[in-house]
Amino acid sequence: MTEIIFIGTGGGRINLLKQLRGTGGFRINSKSANIHVDPGPGALLGSLRFKQDPLKLDALIVTHAHIDHCNDANLLIEGISRHALKKRGVLIASKYAVDGGERGDRSISLYHQEKIGEIYRAKIGERKKFKTEKGEFEIEIIEARHDIPDAFGFKLFIDGVVIGYTGDTEYFEELGKAYRGCDYLIANCLKPEADRFPGHMSSSDVVELMKNAKPKLGIITHMGMAVLRSGPKKEAAMIAEKSNVNVIAAYDGMKIGEGLERF
Repeated sequence: MTEIIFIGTGGGRINLLKQLRGTGGFRINSKSANIHVDPGPGALLGSLRFKQDPLKLDALIVTHAHIDHCNDANLLIEGISRHALKKRGVLIASKYAVDGGERGDRSISLYHQEKIGEIYRAKIGERKKFKTEKGEFEIEIIEARHDIPDAFGFKLFIDGVVIGYTGDTEYFEELGKAYRGCDYLIANCLKPEADRFPGHMSSSDVVELMKNAKPKLGIITHMGMAVLRSGPKKEAAMIAEKSNVNVIAAYDGMKIGEGLERF
C-alpha cells in the first residue's frame, strides 16, 4: 500500500515563523521506497511526532531552495544515510539547492551530499527511474514558475500509484495538462479565492488546475495565513464544487492511502 503523510501543511512567510501549521512537507511510504518531499523547518520533529522514522527513508525530494522547503534536508539525509555512516539513498533536488547560485549558497551541504548514493539535479521535462534497496520508482519533472531558479513540480510513479505535486508555482495554461493521469494531485495553495501572489497559486488557480488535470483526488497544502483564516475546508469545498473534482484540505498529521473511497 502507498500512503501519504502530511508532516506540515502551512505556507507563507508569516506562518513560517508563527508555526500555526507545520512546515515539514510530506512523506510518501510505499513498498518500493519511503520518500520525504520538501523538508522545511520541523520536518524532523514533525516526522518523529507522527511516528515517521527518518532512518527508514530511501529518498528525499527538494523542489526548490527556499528555506520553507529545504531547511531540514541535511537532517533527513542523516537519517537516509543511517546517522551519516552509510552512503545510500536518492536525492532529487533543484540544481540551485545542490550547487548554489553564483555565490555558492547551496541548501544541501557538501558533507551531506557525500552521504547520498545518487544525486539527481532535476531537469524540466525529464522522466527518470530510480532503484532503491526495496524496489524502484519513476519521476517526471514538471515546470514550476516561481521566484527562484530551477523550481519544479513532479509526477511520481510508484507501485502502481501516480502522485502529482505542484511545488510552489503560479498557475499557467499548460499546468493542468501536465498533471493529467494522477491518482492524487497535491497542490500548494497559498492564498484564498482571487487573492493572488506572484509565484504561487490561489484557490481560484487551483480550481483551474483541477478542472484540467482531473485527478481522482485533489489535496491542497502549503496554505498561507489568509487560507487558514478563511478556513481550509471551506476553500477545498469551493474548489471541489467549481472543478467537479474531489478535493480535500490537508492538515498536519493527515494520512491518505487506505483507499480513495474514504474521501
